[in-house]
Amino acid sequence: MTGTKDLAELESFVTTVRRNCHISDARHARSMTMCNYLLEMREFYRWEQGLPFGTPPPHADVGAWLTAREALWEELEGEEFAELPLGEVRCDPFAADEINRQLLGHGLLYGAGIGRFGKPHFFLGRLHSEATRDGVRVLVGDREYARDMSTIPAALQGDTIVVRREALRQWLWERAEAWDVKRNAGALQLALDAYGFGADATAAVERMTEAEAETLVLHELGEHAAGRQLGPAWEELLCACRSKRAEVLARAVRDNLADCLSTLPTLLARGATGSLHFWFANFDGMRLALFPRLAAAYAAWNRADDVAELATALAAGREHWRNIAERMLRLLAQRGQEVDAELARLSQDLDEISLA
Repeated sequence: MTGTKDLAELESFVTTVRRNCHISDARHARSMTMCNYLLEMREFYRWEQGLPFGTPPPHADVGAWLTAREALWEELEGEEFAELPLGEVRCDPFAADEINRQLLGHGLLYGAGIGRFGKPHFFLGRLHSEATRDGVRVLVGDREYARDMSTIPAALQGDTIVVRREALRQWLWERAEAWDVKRNAGALQLALDAYGFGADATAAVERMTEAEAETLVLHELGEHAAGRQLGPAWEELLCACRSKRAEVLARAVRDNLADCLSTLPTLLARGATGSLHFWFANFDGMRLALFPRLAAAYAAWNRADDVAELATALAAGREHWRNIAERMLRLLAQRGQEVDAELARLSQDLDEISLA
């Protein structure tokens, strides 16, 4: 059976997934800054309407669509997520493993989870590939039939990595499109040059999708390795992070550990220059504030094409970020739910935990 045929047979399932996506957006969309909200909704409109990348959405149409969508959210904001009908069974919408046991054989991939700041995410798409890497199942999806407004290109759930190529492709195009307006020099320009963006933008984004999907897998493998080192208490720590400051700090620490364990050492070993430049083009915010030594090592690599400083910084980072993560877990054991306040304090004064 093909994915398209399955969609017709699963009309009620698809409709319910879409409704759950709307409920998630209704609960969380307005907590975004106005700028981010409008940008996300513009791209969400472009996805829903199937507009090609680079096609400007008509302002009047977007405005009417946005008004209708916000009216729908008003209706759904207080609703609970619905169980998903699969044959005679109704499944919990967060039971992705159970649902995929029935869908994968028909070329479909379902995803569900809780993202940053507690926002639920759902999607349904076509299965692109399935593999096992280092004992971790890797499911890759492509064309999507249902999703919420905020796309997450990859996620680790237990022992399964889910990569969303369509979401990744959209994000890559947005990054390249934004750069093309000002054409600032730096890591993103070097990455786009490596992929041939100037000669053929569409082909370059396709090449980036292939390569950066692998970078996402490497990062999630690093998250999995970090999870083995830190144990289940780390998820308890994230749940105890009630403030955005505390959660951003905790996630940045584990992201830095994951990339020192897996992503960057592997890209360096492979000589994946384009992917390295693109990774550093997105090395920002709290991750960068915590790890200025890594940014300095990247600059040295650009000047002299010598990986020694990068390799040394990554080795130091593996030890440092594990130590910082374990320090946070000790704070959790000592202070319980009050750990949020301590992490929020640390996030405002990084000197005692950053790696310069």
